[in-house]
Amino acid sequence: MKFHLSKHNTDVKTEFLGGLTTFLTMVYIIFVHPSILAEAGMEREALITVTCLVVVISSLLVGLWANLPFALAPGMGLNAFFTYTLVLGEGIAWQTALGIVFISGVLFLLVSLLGLSEKIVDAIPRSLRLAAGAGIGLFIAFIGMRKMGLIEDDPATLVRLGTMDEPLLLALGALLIMAVLDQLQVKGAIMWGIVAGMVGAAFFGELDLPETVISMPPSIKPITMQLDVLAALKWTLLPVIFTFLFIDMFDSIGTVLACSYEAGMIKNDEKLEEMPAVLKADAMATIIGSVLGSSTTTTYIESASGIASGARTGLSSVFVAIFFLLALFFSPLIAVVPDSVVAPALVLVGAYMFKLIRLLPFENLIDIVPAFLTIILMPLTYSISTGLAFGFISYAAIALMSGQYRSVSPLLWIVAIGAILMVAFH
Repeated sequence: MKFHLSKHNTDVKTEFLGGLTTFLTMVYIIFVHPSILAEAGMEREALITVTCLVVVISSLLVGLWANLPFALAPGMGLNAFFTYTLVLGEGIAWQTALGIVFISGVLFLLVSLLGLSEKIVDAIPRSLRLAAGAGIGLFIAFIGMRKMGLIEDDPATLVRLGTMDEPLLLALGALLIMAVLDQLQVKGAIMWGIVAGMVGAAFFGELDLPETVISMPPSIKPITMQLDVLAALKWTLLPVIFTFLFIDMFDSIGTVLACSYEAGMIKNDEKLEEMPAVLKADAMATIIGSVLGSSTTTTYIESASGIASGARTGLSSVFVAIFFLLALFFSPLIAVVPDSVVAPALVLVGAYMFKLIRLLPFENLIDIVPAFLTIILMPLTYSISTGLAFGFISYAAIALMSGQYRSVSPLLWIVAIGAILMVAFH
């Protein structure tokens, strides 16, 4: 596989730093994802291994096939829907839930192979594409601020300023270092900010060294090949299957477009040539992940941190896969990296992506109202797909009621209906 580094104005060192930065900003998935699915009755130790394997396989798929700097992993939110809505809420066995994920992945792949996914992308107005990038920027900045401790839960106002303790001060210091280095055009500014934060954490005693550094990965046997596809093939579960399908598709399209704008990969015709390959890889990753024993796999917005560090090709995704493969054996060491050190990268990347708002056509309400709903609802509902869904629905509704329905692509009407169903059943 040729990555055409010179063509994309990059080199191996830059791709390495980009892959490492992406890895560090999404490494939390190794610990968070298993803890969520374990509540569904699945074995947590096996889930740790499966999570790493899913990232390795899916990131290699998109890196070698599409030659893009995207990492894929089990989707946050989708894993919560899997556990708390399907298994614990509806009483569906986790094996059946895995079957539902498998079927939704097959449908996603079929839609992509037929070329419908690219047509859906083409049908999305430019204003909503830009809004998706800006909204995702706010969303991941919000996640970063929570992980830093800069904001915390409040029963009256939902959120409030966090306690100014040492971890938060370290995080703010790391964020400042990242911003200054980036302003000075230092390559890998985010990565060096993370390193500086770890040094500071060690100095102030906030970094606990593990008892062991290397350990063998747990067996995946308890959850691999346990999916029950036949049990999932019921008419009553059809809405759930389509919910998974639309959330995965909307999340992936929104994330890929946002990261592509950030990387400057969107051409003058507002299209990403590699989009079909990315979506097919995403669908295949979901299918493979369900067989291994994981909920839906999707393109990760944390890829933007690697892109912000200079990653421009699939080589960075290959490095991400390598790091997660190594993580199988070095998970005790990875566990000591505190959130307060990694989270500032999400805040800075969120700021990078939010600047897309400057390109929105503020004079046209049919564009700005759906764009505003898309942007604001992503962080407020803690869901990329929900923000996109309300953007699609409101755009179609305003066009219909204002007599501008002829300007709307027929496919966007279908997407809007799908978005309504997704919101209704989510």
